[in-house]
Amino acid sequence: MIATPLDAFSAHLESILGPGPIPRLEEALTHPSLPNESKDAGPHYERLEFLGDAILSLAVSELLFARFPQASEGQLTRMRAALVNANALAAWARNVNLGAVLRLGKGAEGAGEGESTSVLCDVTEAVLGAIYLGLGFDAAKAFVQALVGDSIDDDQLLDARDPKSAFQELAQAHKLGTPNYRSVEDTSNAKKVVFRVEVLLGERAMAVGEGESKRMAERVAAAEAMRVLREELGVTA
Repeated sequence: MIATPLDAFSAHLESILGPGPIPRLEEALTHPSLPNESKDAGPHYERLEFLGDAILSLAVSELLFARFPQASEGQLTRMRAALVNANALAAWARNVNLGAVLRLGKGAEGAGEGESTSVLCDVTEAVLGAIYLGLGFDAAKAFVQALVGDSIDDDQLLDARDPKSAFQELAQAHKLGTPNYRSVEDTSNAKKVVFRVEVLLGERAMAVGEGESKRMAERVAAAEAMRVLREELGVTA
């Protein structure tokens, strides 16, 4: 029998958390568009997302606090921003094919909302919220550990410098000019605004970042652009 995407996703969660149901998982996977189209769809994920966002920040903060006992508050804050951002969460979601198990309204499905970075980030946080409510904080921490993976030991990703400064230093060291940042379309709903910023080297768009402020979106874009450029240049340190 061929496993469905939901079977595969549930098996992935079970590999992290152990066997057993997550009582509100269906709610965590329900996009707000579906209850708008069907009164029988049940609640959508936004309340769980709100909770998951707070749990994610706490769990990553605890991991970093234990892993880097000599880091300053500013360094820990920058490390957390590198690990907890829309691009990073959406990348994990795409890797586990989370978009395939979302419960979407027809309009949202037709618009490709299931592959939207902001939606995948929100749903990942909602799944974490459901895990916390159903299984407790230890299970939530195990999920977060799997979510950040080996990135917590990635010296490049967790560079203690501000990622914008680090990217500018790298670009100028290789005579590629000074990075420029420009806003692209922002998204919003009743709950929050997501800012999107693109970083360019000359005329080349290097990366796009998302965040709950323009400054955070710029930092996310710079971190991703630095990863791309280091890979192209073969820079390992």
